Amino acid sequence: MEQRIKDRFSESILSQARAAYDINPEDIQELDGFESYIYEFSRGEDEGILRIAHSIRRSPDLIRGELDWINYLKSGGSSVAEALISRNENWVEEIDDGEGGYFLANSFEKAAGQPRRGEWTEGLLFEYGRQIGLMHRLTTSYQPANPEWKRPDWDDPIHMDVDQFIPARDHKIIQILGDLVKRIRNLPVEEFSFGLIHRDAHQGNFFVEKDKITFFDFDDSSYSWFVEDIALVLFYVVMGQEDPVGFTEYFLSGFLPGYFSEYELEGQWFHEIPLFMKMREIDLYAVIHRSFDVENLDDPWCAWYMDGRKERLENEIPFLDFNFADLDIKKFC
Repeated sequence: MEQRIKDRFSESILSQARAAYDINPEDIQELDGFESYIYEFSRGEDEGILRIAHSIRRSPDLIRGELDWINYLKSGGSSVAEALISRNENWVEEIDDGEGGYFLANSFEKAAGQPRRGEWTEGLLFEYGRQIGLMHRLTTSYQPANPEWKRPDWDDPIHMDVDQFIPARDHKIIQILGDLVKRIRNLPVEEFSFGLIHRDAHQGNFFVEKDKITFFDFDDSSYSWFVEDIALVLFYVVMGQEDPVGFTEYFLSGFLPGYFSEYELEGQWFHEIPLFMKMREIDLYAVIHRSFDVENLDDPWCAWYMDGRKERLENEIPFLDFNFADLDIKKFC
């Protein structure tokens, strides 16, 4: 989280957000949040999540668009944590920060289950793919309830400001990023391969209950190519694997049959997975530079990620050394 957002946050802001959703002080506890303040709360027998973002990052209409999208998915049978309305019947509550901006509070039901632990079972892999495929099928007929709530495109300035956080001395990485963006912009935009996607559907953004997956955190949802969702799923699941290629083969053998049970994405799009993986690799590199002192990283995961990352990026080493061009999609359909 940016320091300028932290500097404006106070107990008063939290108190106003709690009041907007009828949450007692003793019934709420803070969770880890990277870009926003995230809290878990109970209200009678119900459990929910309170998120407090800032207008530096998001506008009220962007959040309303996110919530509209979530509830559309829910109505279509997708397993997602539903958005909740405030006591004032608002999807988003605006709270003045006293410095010309405002915090934006909204709430969701708490996802059923727990974080994924243990092995990736065949049933879980199939359900993971099926739920992503269902989202993609639903998005082909989605229209925002209000045109002003339309979510951003993948290359909207709200996303493409990461290059300013890459140190100027890393000119090779900045050049590689520019080349990637050009290549992606040249991809064809077609009705059945491009639409509103989650764009961050990794295992940290869903809970599991007996192989049922419930997704949450649609804060990055944007209009992009469906294959980017799949690329980012792979990006995170192979991270840290002793045998990334072998695990990719195992993962896809369960994930893709689930995906294709809901949606038929043309096989040629899977060739573009390395492109989107490299974009996310650079994006994380930039975000860590933005949010942390990279010379004194006290976050273990960030320290692990950044170890040797600059050299890997500059030498254009593939994030995952897997031949997607030879992937036989037909055997999964």
